[in-house]
Amino acid sequence: MAEDDTEHPPTDTPPTGAPPEDAPPNGPGRPRRRRRWLMITAGVVAFLLVASGVLLWIAYRKLDGNIRTDSTTDRLLAKLEAERPSRTSGARGAENILLIGSDDRSGSNGSYGGQAGTERSDTTILLHLAADRKHATAVSVPRDVMVTVPACEKPDGTRSKPVLMQFNQAFETGGPACSIRTVEQLSGIRIDHYVILDFSGFKTIVNAIGGVEVCVPQPIHDKDAKLDLPAGRQTLRGEQALGYVRARESLGDGSDTQRMGRQQQFLAALIRKVESQGVLLNPARLWPVLNAATSSVRADSGLSSLGALYDLTQDLRGIPSANVVFLTAPRRPYRYDSDRDEFVQPQTGQLFTALRDDLPVSVRPPGSAPSSGASAGAGAGPNASPGAGPNAAQNASPRAGSGEAAAAATTATATASPSAGASPTFEGRTADVDACAQH
Repeated sequence: MAEDDTEHPPTDTPPTGAPPEDAPPNGPGRPRRRRRWLMITAGVVAFLLVASGVLLWIAYRKLDGNIRTDSTTDRLLAKLEAERPSRTSGARGAENILLIGSDDRSGSNGSYGGQAGTERSDTTILLHLAADRKHATAVSVPRDVMVTVPACEKPDGTRSKPVLMQFNQAFETGGPACSIRTVEQLSGIRIDHYVILDFSGFKTIVNAIGGVEVCVPQPIHDKDAKLDLPAGRQTLRGEQALGYVRARESLGDGSDTQRMGRQQQFLAALIRKVESQGVLLNPARLWPVLNAATSSVRADSGLSSLGALYDLTQDLRGIPSANVVFLTAPRRPYRYDSDRDEFVQPQTGQLFTALRDDLPVSVRPPGSAPSSGASAGAGAGPNASPGAGPNAAQNASPRAGSGEAAAAATTATATASPSAGASPTFEGRTADVDACAQH
């Protein structure tokens, strides 16, 4: 049989519909696979965005719900609005916040002894934020300073009479509202907000930032403050940190003035710790701090929301630490009882006038000599003249401070300008100075 010379198609031809071997890689199947992966990716991203939004909403609600509003104090202050000072025209936009450390012994604070149900202001700091948010001044008000406390509503609904007493007794007499009105009366400064922190809350916040570094010049053994520390640089947490800022009898000369100095150093170190470790910009580090802070404080209605606290935090973050000033209102031993204090005038009046007018306050290191031209009495020297100014009624006999006349005199002098001229340089410190570097 003759061979068939007819050409036949190859037997391995791909089935009908299959792409040829030399088809481009972007054949009709590839776009479908790409679209499928894009849809899956978009779905995952959408899910993550929704989940993140839900988690953020839950976190926000939790933090916002942590904050306790002191509606009782708001109500008492509103009733006495006519008696409160108004803001000066030069201080519009500035804010004054009263920070109160309570020595409440109830609940989780019961381990610190004392009588449950009684509460005084263990620490009080007037924080002034300048209108331009470029400066901040924190003034410690001595707990033992003798002041005329105005008439205040007591917890049982009765009303106290104006009386000369230690400043920290104002809190026991009429709660935060009484402390706020006392500060406003002696300074003439309008308090815009207030924050109250107890022992347990303080420990929680310190632990949340991982402790605060301090320098201890010599070993400390204080049973009452539950403090047992070796000398040197060290990081304090929880109970140790609380004992350090509360200790009094076993450190230095045992005065409340030195204790306030340690508190100011501790706060300055806390600010540096937060700034240096980027806590405010790191969500993982910021969450425990926010949770601790919001769970530990009670505040007025204008500050008792996460949004308000966030705005305050942003204001503080924008202030250079060199412009954050800490000082104690000039004081000296009370003439009728050396275990008590009285304000030094006219320096205290000059300090409060500067804050009322939203002016920066200059400080020099504690114990240093005043610079040329500065008032020599700006510190707490025992020979400084009381002069006139806020709380001038304290210069009379203790008996004179128990009546309406003494209270009226105090209020009148608080709102007057104590002296003309520039404010002196006060003993104090700025937040950028590391006390540890000095040891």
